[in-house]
Amino acid sequence: MKHKFFYTHLIQITDVTIRLSELDLTEDEKNHLLSLMEANIHSAVIDTVLSELSKEDKKIFLQNLVSENHEKTWEHLKSRIEKLDVKITKAIENLKEDLIKDVLEAQKLSKESNS
Repeated sequence: MKHKFFYTHLIQITDVTIRLSELDLTEDEKNHLLSLMEANIHSAVIDTVLSELSKEDKKIFLQNLVSENHEKTWEHLKSRIEKLDVKITKAIENLKEDLIKDVLEAQKLSKESNS
């Protein structure tokens, strides 16, 4: 991931980048897909976190997020959300699974059109 976030330590995207490298794509196209994946991961994590917080804790979380104080953000969330790392990891893994399915489908379609 290009950007550092409070959850960056939970992300492993090697499997996705390997799949992307197998496609007949330009570097710009691969980078664009990785950028989209990063944005989707961020949205999924934020959604996961917000769905677990009270109204007041949401305000605190968003203030910490905007200030880019990743350690403070993580500590606040850990104190408010049970099994935070598990929930975030699950959201990320679900998103990656969907992306890998899409990549495999694109590979299949590409092979069929080249035949």
